[in-house]
Amino acid sequence: MKLDRSALDAHPLPPVIDGDKETKGTILVIAGSREVPGAALLTATAAMRAGAGKLRIATVESAAIQVGLAMPEAMVIGVAEAADGGFTEAAAKMLAEQLADVNAVVAGPGMKGNDSCRVLARTLLENAAALALDVALLKSLRSSDEKRRVTPVLLPDGDELASLLGCDEAEVERDPLGCGKRAAELYRSVVLVKGATSHVVTPEGHVWTYEGGAPGLGVSGSGDVLAGIVGGVLARGAEPLSALLWAVWLHGQAGASLAKKVGPIGFLAREIADEIPALLPR
Repeated sequence: MKLDRSALDAHPLPPVIDGDKETKGTILVIAGSREVPGAALLTATAAMRAGAGKLRIATVESAAIQVGLAMPEAMVIGVAEAADGGFTEAAAKMLAEQLADVNAVVAGPGMKGNDSCRVLARTLLENAAALALDVALLKSLRSSDEKRRVTPVLLPDGDELASLLGCDEAEVERDPLGCGKRAAELYRSVVLVKGATSHVVTPEGHVWTYEGGAPGLGVSGSGDVLAGIVGGVLARGAEPLSALLWAVWLHGQAGASLAKKVGPIGFLAREIADEIPALLPR
């Protein structure tokens, strides 16, 4: 099925209602490392631009103060930092305490792929908060993780999709959609197959194809913005499939809008999120 604005009518977003920040949902962004602290900011900004009401960011302690100053809207949680600049296993366990009163979690952007990711992935899957996983967290998933309480949204690139399936990346390049269907069924998740043409795939094998966007979206940090959009829509109460369909469309249309203003390439990932509010349905 073609993913365009008319297709989204069958998957409406939660209505925009009057009320305080509590009515728009709380999101926890678990992201960043000593080397890539900005991933947390890109993800968090996009989540708020997509309509989330309250924001928490968990990142490594060396980056926490700077992230808090750059994102004054957030409550920032600095967690114990491993020698490689990523999270420690103890930090991953500690974050379980934050999950009781958040509506959605985005985890993985900019994180180091160390042993803490496996602990964190398992903890998040056992929680009831809506969940989107990206980058390092994807390589820590196991299809045998049975204690899941939600249907996760997975956002792999080609390498990460190959890791999920235990295959060579060349196989993903030959048959990206087929690999996406296998991953969605195996992990009982809604999966995005990224590319110039992107596909949203459900565990039942349903597929939506998006062919919009702009070449400039293929830029450092763009995936972090996409993950944040997914999380912001999840925080508002959207179902996983609806959240991913809308996020892919919003991300692509934001790129198309910037291409008209700036040019087909040369815009920055940080600029993508600013286009989102005008694209959201009233």
